[in-house]
Amino acid sequence: MSLFNVFNVTGSAMSAESVRLNTTSSNLANANSVSSSAAETYKARHPVFAAELNRFNGQQGASVPVSVAGIVESQKPLRAEYNPDHPMANAEGYIFKPNVNVMEEMANMISASRSYQTNVEVAEASKQMLMRTLQMGK
Repeated sequence: MSLFNVFNVTGSAMSAESVRLNTTSSNLANANSVSSSAAETYKARHPVFAAELNRFNGQQGASVPVSVAGIVESQKPLRAEYNPDHPMANAEGYIFKPNVNVMEEMANMISASRSYQTNVEVAEASKQMLMRTLQMGK
């Protein structure tokens, strides 16, 4: 694998981690939202990553970038809370809250941030190695 392929892999990884950070921040922003029905309640979202292996099968030493295959909604149950005095309460007196776990989302944010930072460092180290290689010819 050439050093130029490293930039392709780290770039795709940084793009994927950026999507992960955006979905995590969206989950955190909606963690305290309230709705009067389960159908209208915000559901936590998570990106699904996939290696782009199909393009690179059979190529020895090929770099395999990452892509975002999609964003899926969490299947965890919503939180129903009995609060008949709430203005958004339904006929039975319940309000519905999202299935967002703030602690899990904070851990996801830290993990995505560190992965992004690691990929930046790998790209920077590769750039320095390429520059040193070019300077050897002087």
